[in-house]
Amino acid sequence: MNDHSHTHDHPHPRAQPHAHADLPQGDSPILVEVWRGNLVESRHRAIAAVVDAHGRVVKSWGDIDRPIYGRSSIKPLLAIPLVESGAADRYSLSEKEIALACASHSGEPGHVEAVNAWLGKIGLTADNLECGAHYPYYEPAMHDMLRGGVTPTRAHNNCSGKHTGFLSTAVHLGEAPKGYIQYEHKVQQRLVGILEQMCGTDLTGVPRGIDGCGIPTIAFPVGHHALGMAQMADPHHLPPARAAACSRILTAMSHEPWYVAGTTRFCTDIMQVTGTKAAIKTGAEGVYMGAFPELGLGFCLKIEDGNGRGAEVVMGQLLRHFDIIDADQAEQLKQSLNPTLKNWAGTAVGKITPAPLLHETAPF
Repeated sequence: MNDHSHTHDHPHPRAQPHAHADLPQGDSPILVEVWRGNLVESRHRAIAAVVDAHGRVVKSWGDIDRPIYGRSSIKPLLAIPLVESGAADRYSLSEKEIALACASHSGEPGHVEAVNAWLGKIGLTADNLECGAHYPYYEPAMHDMLRGGVTPTRAHNNCSGKHTGFLSTAVHLGEAPKGYIQYEHKVQQRLVGILEQMCGTDLTGVPRGIDGCGIPTIAFPVGHHALGMAQMADPHHLPPARAAACSRILTAMSHEPWYVAGTTRFCTDIMQVTGTKAAIKTGAEGVYMGAFPELGLGFCLKIEDGNGRGAEVVMGQLLRHFDIIDADQAEQLKQSLNPTLKNWAGTAVGKITPAPLLHETAPF
């Protein structure tokens, strides 16, 4: 990316993000501090980019040309074929189910029941999911299962909604569902095309790995991840079917935030307050991506050491910078945005705060 500001006169899906020269680049800056008593005990370095659909970088920290794995934060982009192909309409999917397609849910009973019902609509079962099984992230649900001797199914997997979306698209298009997680399968090749088009980058020969749920995860720059979300936020220049799909996905996330994550989860708590102003999605290893639809902006952030607690603080500060939440809402979300650290006895022993470089950046 160039080291100067640039705005394309004609928006295009291949727009390249261009960074401001006056913003910190190079090494990842310290954006989060973890205090214990009156000492900073730990620090988190981060990269972050906020981009518009023209490819202009509105704000950035660190080297936004650095490639990362978007992990689960990229799920809203991966949901596009579900809607664009007509599968969502064919199976009469609700906003809850579209939100589930973007989810890293906690495996609460409502999540699992919705996934199983959705699978029934397409004539499949949890056995057709290739994501593996694990106990719910939500501890009360996990404890209930353990007490009852209930074994988790693949529908309990936090990515089961995304996988059901993949299967729905495959069944709708007449593709063999088996092996849909393989890179060579039409489902995954379709997604590679979506990412190239939405994020404005060639994914030929780039690093790739296998995500926790078994699908390919593909590396490309932070700024291009943000561009993909910006085009979802402001899809006016996209083909009509894709533009409609992008708007429908972000609206579903904003209207049904519990299905995106779950009880006491950061994504859900934030979107319950922001409504349609923000659609945000967490990913493993300290990644967050999302869109500010009313501003036509997308963002991506990556915590250098992969720690999720740092990602949430940076995410919260971005929400404040861009006036997505006001001072009263920030106070309501205080424990999420600036967490107090407590010991096992419940005594406050420290706090997690934005570092000066992030904290002192004036809100827009």
